[in-house]
Amino acid sequence: MQELESLEKTKEELHSIPAELDRIDKLAKSVGDTITNAFTNALVEGKSLKNLLVDIARSFASIAVKAALKPLGNMITGLVADLFKGTNSALPPIKPFAKGGVINAPSYFPMQGAVGLAGEAGAEAIMPLKRNSRGELGVAAGAGQAPIMISMTVNAQDARSFAQAEAEISAGLLQAIKRGQRAS
Repeated sequence: MQELESLEKTKEELHSIPAELDRIDKLAKSVGDTITNAFTNALVEGKSLKNLLVDIARSFASIAVKAALKPLGNMITGLVADLFKGTNSALPPIKPFAKGGVINAPSYFPMQGAVGLAGEAGAEAIMPLKRNSRGELGVAAGAGQAPIMISMTVNAQDARSFAQAEAEISAGLLQAIKRGQRAS
């Protein structure tokens, strides 16, 4: 395990070499440009050698301060970017439920004007909803499948006659499901 971590760290360091070489190259070009500009300005404007050296020293100081503050700037940029991306290690990861899912533990979520709680009494499902051609809202079927809708009408005189019709209802429901499976 430790060897794998060491290998990963070495791999990361090797990947950072081109960026560091590029940064050193830019710094060298900046130093060269600074010296060239200072001499050009001294010759054109007739500055003294003392003023020329002061300008070069100022430019070097500016380059050094920028180089020293760059890691701090990168760190701040990274933290802000992570915060907006939702990947900040201090925050829990975001789990999308656009395609549905199961919540197995108490979970809070924002609602309009309130805070919702799901999974507090055991597993709860999140299911995407869609409107059908008649505008009725229901659980969305899998991708590319039309929703299966089953309607049954039960005429019963009382609870006893409804209980007696239970076998007939179950058989009718089973036939409807089988017809739906054959059609798909």
